[in-house]
Amino acid sequence: MDADVLVIGGGPVGLAAAIEARLVGLSVIVVEPRTAPIDKACGEGLMPGAIAALDRLGVDPPGHRIVGISYRNRHQHAEHEFSAGFGRGVRRTALHTTMLERALELGVEQVTGRIGTVTDSPGMVEAAGLRARWLLACDGLHSTVRRRTGLQVPADHSGRLQVPSRYGLRRHFVVPAWTDFVEVYWGRHAEAYVTPVAEDLVGIALLGPRSVDYDAALTEFPELVEHLAGARPAGPVRGAGPLRQRSVRRTIGNIRLVGDASGYVDALTGEGLRVGFAQAAAAIAYLDDPAGYERAWAHVTRDYWLLTTGLLAWASSPARGAIVPFAHRAPAVFGRVVNAIAG
Repeated sequence: MDADVLVIGGGPVGLAAAIEARLVGLSVIVVEPRTAPIDKACGEGLMPGAIAALDRLGVDPPGHRIVGISYRNRHQHAEHEFSAGFGRGVRRTALHTTMLERALELGVEQVTGRIGTVTDSPGMVEAAGLRARWLLACDGLHSTVRRRTGLQVPADHSGRLQVPSRYGLRRHFVVPAWTDFVEVYWGRHAEAYVTPVAEDLVGIALLGPRSVDYDAALTEFPELVEHLAGARPAGPVRGAGPLRQRSVRRTIGNIRLVGDASGYVDALTGEGLRVGFAQAAAAIAYLDDPAGYERAWAHVTRDYWLLTTGLLAWASSPARGAIVPFAHRAPAVFGRVVNAIAG
């Protein structure tokens, strides 16, 4: 054996799983083809639950304090502060750098490479030319492990949620941060997620159909256009999608799907990393118990799945325009949703 645990995918969830494994004394190799630091088109707002999970792992990334979530349209807004502490806006590259440093400090070995063939036999898994007792697939939305092990739900099986495929686009702007909230601007077909990640840097992620043009979509939000007047883009537009992915199950033999590789609904609620970190902890806790991991996965994922599915169905319906007015008129309900997202 080359290691006890082989982690495929060195993003935040893969590194969280590797750190979890080292904290209980297991040897770990992480296989990742990309060069550090790894970036991704995402909202970059870490909820209080994600910050607590990182703190337990000994990870403290730099960023901008987030006090809550604000829903906004042209005419009104609703906002609520977290009751469970502060979140943090963190550039994905900064998060990756901090987590990788912690993993290497604990003795995690990182190998640059691709997965290749996956062979699962009693007591051993082989992939990327390496052998381990367990393999954790943390290789993202378009997981190669999920596909090659037959755990991928075909794209034409959309399940009960009948909504168009959605994609994410993100760009940073050099501009003084004007808010301590994650601001969500609701347009006709897309949402703009504003996350301050430093005192002078703001990330704006757009979620919507594949046809959304980033610059054109921003003009739908006059308040946002005003904030960005004179701002300089800091880098290119990055994209991801389609966002919705499903798996048949999360385990097969000694292989576990973790994070986005295990299934994903949408980035609408912004709690993907909080849930992914919880899945990583569960995967290590139940390495010898695949049924136990399935139960733990369902437990830590259920609320996210229900809330995101419900909100996505509403956002994809003719009643989309009622979301912000409802949040404005029902602050207690909106507050409960925000605190559920916060974890």
